[in-house]
Amino acid sequence: MKTTDVLILGAGAAGMMCAATAAYAGQRVMVIDHARQAGRKILMSGGGRCNFTHLDAQPQHYLSSNPGFCISALKRYPPQAFLELVERHGIDWVEKTPGQLFCTHSSKDIQQLLLTEMDWAGASLHLSTRFDSMHIKADSIQVDTSLGRIEAGALVVATGGLSIPTLGATGLGYTLAEQLDVPVLPRSPALVPFTLSAEDKAQWSELSGLSCGVAVTCRGQTFCEPLLITHRGLSGPAMLQISSFWRPGDSLSINWLPGQDVAQRIQQFRQQQPRSGLVTLLSQQLPKRLAQRLADPLVQTLGLNPQAAQWSQAQMTRLHQSLSDWPIRPAGTEGYRTAEVTLGGVDTQAISSQDFSLRHCPQVRFIGEVLDVTGQLGGFNFQWAWASAVACGRGV
Repeated sequence: MKTTDVLILGAGAAGMMCAATAAYAGQRVMVIDHARQAGRKILMSGGGRCNFTHLDAQPQHYLSSNPGFCISALKRYPPQAFLELVERHGIDWVEKTPGQLFCTHSSKDIQQLLLTEMDWAGASLHLSTRFDSMHIKADSIQVDTSLGRIEAGALVVATGGLSIPTLGATGLGYTLAEQLDVPVLPRSPALVPFTLSAEDKAQWSELSGLSCGVAVTCRGQTFCEPLLITHRGLSGPAMLQISSFWRPGDSLSINWLPGQDVAQRIQQFRQQQPRSGLVTLLSQQLPKRLAQRLADPLVQTLGLNPQAAQWSQAQMTRLHQSLSDWPIRPAGTEGYRTAEVTLGGVDTQAISSQDFSLRHCPQVRFIGEVLDVTGQLGGFNFQWAWASAVACGRGV
């Protein structure tokens, strides 16, 4: 039987970061993963360039039924700490939008950083390794694997969520939590594109590939980001962000002209271009194909004259309302197949926010996406992986 101080299930972002941290602290560390490659989700993230952190990662950027849980770990390992690690490894990075940091060249740089840190620290990595079962002892834990039985002082579950099963995602972490009598909160795909009904898809799919900035609102949450129309439905940062708050049956409210006084804009247009129509007005702010798509039903519904000079005050008020609050009811989402993360997960009420150990079974710890902590789009979920991993690795 093999022995180690710390056994980590999962060679993803959180698992590898925890392994390096614990090994640097003097622990003997083994990492096992059923996949043939470590950090596969890292490689595809950020369009292949890995949005590895957000400089403004604060608790308010995370969803959880226990919102105070993430505060301690995020405070003890802030984004600047991981950025310093990136720079020590000579990795070039770029700030695409305020706070969002990406690799300049490739996500492989972050994968290699973690592998290198594990190697330098002395942690061992075992890929293509099957987990079979675990047995809790008084002060240790025994795990049966395809490598044989491994006895460890601590087991760290860093198995991730259910998102993108083609990259190896499974529900193992949730299964282990349930075996240990730890509540697992309802899970759903998050940061995921929406699908549309057959009728809506027929109307919108002809605009596939078109993108524009919008403000989208659902359940009291609003995000001002680009929207992307696809052949299946709606995507882009705006839709991915709001998907974490959307529930089946909800409608989305889209403001096509965010940040503008739309009522004033319509009035000015009527005065300055009285002989022009709605398509001209919308084309000044939106792609022409989208302007036409929005204008057609509005002209018919509101009875708008082809010339703006003939629009009544009541019509302009309704036009303003329609452009600022355009309802779309998604049929659903693309599901875990394309979701970036999993909403919900292992209930953090059962876990110490200091070292991520189970309160009733301290030999076992849970970190990363498997927990009921879900970040917004923009590098927040990677920062949670680093912060939870370091807190666990230092305290294991």
